[in-house]
This record gives sequence, C-alpha cells and structure tokens, in this order.
Amino acid sequence: MMLLFVVSLCLTLGSVQSQGSSQDAFIIQYLERRLAQVEERLNQCEQNTLSVTQKTYDLSSEIRGYQSTLSMLRSEVKSQMDSVSARVERVEGELEYLENKIPTQSDIEMEEALLEQQIKAAELEQIKTKAKLNVENDCSTAVSQIKSLKIVKKAGDPNGSWFKDPSEGSAKVYLLSGLRNNTVLEFSSLENFAKTSSLPAKVLQLPFSWHGTGHVVYNGFLYYHKADTPNQILKVDLLNGTVVDSTLLPGAGRLPVYSLNPNTYLDMAVDELGLWVIHADPEYGGNLVITKLDKETLAVEYTWDTQCRSRDAEGAFLMCGTLYVVYNTRFGGRSTIQCLYDIHDTIHSNESPVMFFPKRYTSHSSIHYHPGDKELYAWDDGYQTVYKVETRITDKSVAE
Repeated sequence: MMLLFVVSLCLTLGSVQSQGSSQDAFIIQYLERRLAQVEERLNQCEQNTLSVTQKTYDLSSEIRGYQSTLSMLRSEVKSQMDSVSARVERVEGELEYLENKIPTQSDIEMEEALLEQQIKAAELEQIKTKAKLNVENDCSTAVSQIKSLKIVKKAGDPNGSWFKDPSEGSAKVYLLSGLRNNTVLEFSSLENFAKTSSLPAKVLQLPFSWHGTGHVVYNGFLYYHKADTPNQILKVDLLNGTVVDSTLLPGAGRLPVYSLNPNTYLDMAVDELGLWVIHADPEYGGNLVITKLDKETLAVEYTWDTQCRSRDAEGAFLMCGTLYVVYNTRFGGRSTIQCLYDIHDTIHSNESPVMFFPKRYTSHSSIHYHPGDKELYAWDDGYQTVYKVETRITDKSVAE
C-alpha cells in the first residue's frame, strides 16, 4: 500500500513538472517573437532616420545653390542697373546737346535747297550718261525675231560658253568648256572650228579659273568671273595670258543671275555700245541688274535696275542697250524672250510680243550676242549653236 502511494506521488509530481516546462517554453517563444518585432521596427526607424537625414542634406545643398545663384543674379541686376543709369545719364546729356544744336528754320530751308540742287545734279548726270552712250554709238536696232538655227558642233561639257571676238576684223572663235576651268581654246575662224577633226590654233592656260559660263572676249581680252570670289571680274590679255586689270562689282554675286543656270553669278555681255555685266540683286526681289563697264579700266559707268525677273530665266543678251531675257522651264523646252529692258526707255516689254526661239526643245547654259554678225552664239547641252537674229529699226532718242 505504501509502495503504491509513493508510485502515485511520483507520477503526480512528474505531471506537474511537465506542465510547468511546457508553459515556460511558450512564454519564451512569445518573448522571442516580440523581441524580433521590436528589432525589425527599430531597423525600419533607423532606415527612415537615415533617409530623412539624406533628404535634409540634399535640401540644404539645393538651398545653398539657390543662394549662390541668387547672389549672382543680384550682382548682375546691380551691374545692369548701374549700366542703365549710366546710359540714362548719357542720353540726357545727348538730348541736352541736341536741344542746343537744333537748327533754325532758315538753316533747314538752306539744307533742303542744297539737297534739291544735289538731286537735280545727279539726275542731270544720269541723262548725260545715257546721252553719251547714245552719241558714241548711233544704234537704233531692236530684235524682231529669232529667225533660224544652226548646230555648228558638239564639243566639251554639257555646260560651257563659246563666241567670236566682236571687235572689227576679228574672226577668232573661243571655246571655254565647263563651269570651272582655266583652259581657253582659240580657233582661227568659225569654219575651222566647225571641222570635226580641227585642232585649236592656240591653247591658253589662264592664271585663275573661271566660275560659271558668263565670259566674253572683246578686243583680244577675256573678261570673266574669277572662281572662289563672289563678284571679282578679271581682264586677261589673250596674247600672253596675263591679268591686266580686275574689279569688284558692287552688290553682285549673292544670287545666281539666272535660276535655270544656278552656277553663273555674273554674265558678261557685249553689244554695239560696249561691255556689260548682268547680275541678280536680292534687294530688288531677285530681278536682273545691268551695269555698263569701261572696257579699258573696268570702271562702272552706270547701273540700271530692271523689272525682269531671274526666276525661270536661262540667259540674256544686250543689243543696242536693250536687255533681252530668255526664259525656259527647268525640264527644258522652247526658249522664249518674255522680258526686255531698254536703257533709253523707248522699248517696253508690255508693247513687245513674246519672241520664240526656233522650234527645238533646248536648255541653254550660255547665250552671247555678236553685234557685227547679228547672231547669238549659244551652248545647248554640249552643242555649239548659232541663232540668226532678225532686227528692226527703232527711234532711240534721249529725252532732254
């Protein structure tokens, strides 16, 4: 019985100890979980604190940058205010000076009278210039028709220029192939040039290359636009190939003279009155401007602004001081003369019908008039072509 009681007591004590150990383990696990949660929250708090600290530092740096910029702006504004103040003082001083220098009514009247005299003198000089051109060369010829066409030869590049020297007694023919070159071929006559196997009588190397196709030969001298310059004209002696004179043409070289020949900026021409140059001026809406040059010195004698547009033009020539502008399409077609300008003001475009070239669909890179032969020497896509010009008599008298 006693033994049974002892065994029962031992079992009871073991059960109590077992229950106590189970409760302690649960409490320990609970505390560990709470400690882990607290530690996680502390870590999150630390991260938030670091982020706020970084943002605060960045904001502080940005504010310091704004302060520096503001300081610079303040200095600039102060400097500008000082400058404006100095300008205001200077303007006030100039106004005071002008108030003391305003001319009297009598002074103004005298200046107006002087200006009027100068204008009248300039107008009289213009009239004298036109009269001089008319008197030195009695010329009363105008184009009535482009009558016939003759293809002389096919030689050289698609673009080029060829012509005869219009000086009296000269039969020489010159060929200048290409838009930029320095080789001039001279032939003794048109007949020799027309021969298929004919060699040039002379090959001349120019000291400087030309630009475009607007060259002419006149009295044994070649006049051309020097390459790599906007508006320089050279005069070269064809006997020895030396440059004897040059000039810069005011206002020229900013636009191609003809929109259908975009590589030519200066187009030289010769007629019964002498040496000319044609160019387009953007200040006049791109219209053509003609300038009379002294053939000896290349000095500008006079300049005329025309109403003829450069758009859709492929070439032009002068006859007796009248500019005839040849138009076409960019696809090539039948060339027509649609605009003319007479320096004597006796012929007008609206009174002249459109003149057609012979029925051949062409595209001219150059057209040169020979006043002695009354012919046009044209370069048509590598073909050297001659057009016969039919003329009529006009009365070119200069108004007094």
